[in-house]
Amino acid sequence: MNKVLKAFLILIGILFTLAGGFFLFIHIAFEGIFTEPSYFKADLVENFEERKTHIFEAKNYFKSIVPKETFVKVEFEKGQLGIFHIKKNGIYQNNWNLDIDSKKVDSLLQVLGWTKTELNTLKSKLDKANCVSAASGNPVNIGWQRSGMGMYFYNIFDQNLNDSLISEYNDSCTYIFYKDNVVLEYGGGATGSQCFPGLK
Repeated sequence: MNKVLKAFLILIGILFTLAGGFFLFIHIAFEGIFTEPSYFKADLVENFEERKTHIFEAKNYFKSIVPKETFVKVEFEKGQLGIFHIKKNGIYQNNWNLDIDSKKVDSLLQVLGWTKTELNTLKSKLDKANCVSAASGNPVNIGWQRSGMGMYFYNIFDQNLNDSLISEYNDSCTYIFYKDNVVLEYGGGATGSQCFPGLK
């Protein structure tokens, strides 16, 4: 076999091995990311229309329990708190992958003036909405599902959007104005497209 061809084939083999190893590492590190379900805007809309009442109930309950001048982001994941971030009095605490029954969660609940009752009620309401997360503010950000490295959200404002906000929250990439006080959102994660799949 020609030496140049042989070297080329060896190089190709090495590159395929490295690429395969990299994707295997990402798959394991992100808990089966390449075998997780993939979703699209139509799925996000369908869930909203089927569970609109429960989504608004989750939003309103979450808003009612978050203390003033406090930011909270909670994501429930496989029996744990995948995310439990808090910003209060200028202090921001990032917390990942916490056991709900851990002392760390107990201390964070104390900061918020919550008990496990509020946490469990929030989870129950999100479950009924077929959603997994909530982040405070106006809009309240309700996370629907992860899809690969990305995630879909509903941004629910306290009032219907005016023309200025519709323009701001309708870039047909990260945000799509849906109707009234609801904006759809896709976050692409650390890698990959930051736009809704299939739109750009």
